[in-house]
Amino acid sequence: MQDTSLKELFPEIEPFHSEWLASDGGHTIYVEQSGNPEGRPIIFLHGGPGGGTGARQRRFFDPAHYRIILFDQRGCGKSKPLGETTNNTTAHLIADMEAIRNHLNIKEWILFGGSWGSSLALAYGVEYPAVTMGLILRGVFLSRKHELEWFLNDVDLFFPELHANLINHKPYINKSNLVQSYIDLVFADDREEAKKAAVMWNTFEGSILKMLPNVSQGNAGEDVDRDFELARARVQLHYIKHDCFMDGAGILQKLAVLKDKPVSIVQGRYDMVCPPKTAYEVARLLPQSDLIMVPDAGHSASEAGTLDGLIKATEKFKSL
Repeated sequence: MQDTSLKELFPEIEPFHSEWLASDGGHTIYVEQSGNPEGRPIIFLHGGPGGGTGARQRRFFDPAHYRIILFDQRGCGKSKPLGETTNNTTAHLIADMEAIRNHLNIKEWILFGGSWGSSLALAYGVEYPAVTMGLILRGVFLSRKHELEWFLNDVDLFFPELHANLINHKPYINKSNLVQSYIDLVFADDREEAKKAAVMWNTFEGSILKMLPNVSQGNAGEDVDRDFELARARVQLHYIKHDCFMDGAGILQKLAVLKDKPVSIVQGRYDMVCPPKTAYEVARLLPQSDLIMVPDAGHSASEAGTLDGLIKATEKFKSL
């Protein structure tokens, strides 16, 4: 009888090795490895831009099979300096990935990324197809103008009250100056005001991640690490201001270099951060891809159907 139960995360594990790698431009990158030291290398690319890695993200992969590599992107998580945006672009992150691969003596690896992590996976993959064994993507995003405009403004068609909270943080903020206003706030000398703006910015995204979102203020509680919130907002707004330092249309045009690579795409049908059409466009251009459109999910990797699809993808990729 076929097992129809939904897959869940693997048990908690600890890294067998962690380190900080010196990079250019004053950045030091946190890298950790867990699972099987002799296993198939797979690298987890976190979202944001501005997010970070954590213990939960090791658990998408069978630790007996995979050599699981997590790293915090520049300005993020345990990488240093936290929140630094100087010398922090997509090209720098791709170079950091190559530095990690070479440092760890990895010939080729699988890329696993969701949201901004999917952007980085595709950007790296088209530049380094020879070392890319395959890709597992979620909530695909290519940072084109219409995708950014959806996230920044058009999504208020579905979440008017949540978007209004973002706009109403200061009386002068409106749709046309939203990004620049928050950049001015989170990079201001008044750190308390900067942290308040950062929490407001991050709360908005956090409140629309799931199909059934929490419409309260979510992460605005007293237990929030406001220094981390500030760093996250600074890095994300820095990237958004520059269209995430990538040419999404150009990446689509280059996808032919990945035409023979296995690709699994898991996409929530009601993803309000990264709507499904981008995933559909990418899948159409990759003949070895499979697109799993989860009918009852939004953007979050923790929603049951999406999590199930991602775990099944990592299990499928064991055959590589």
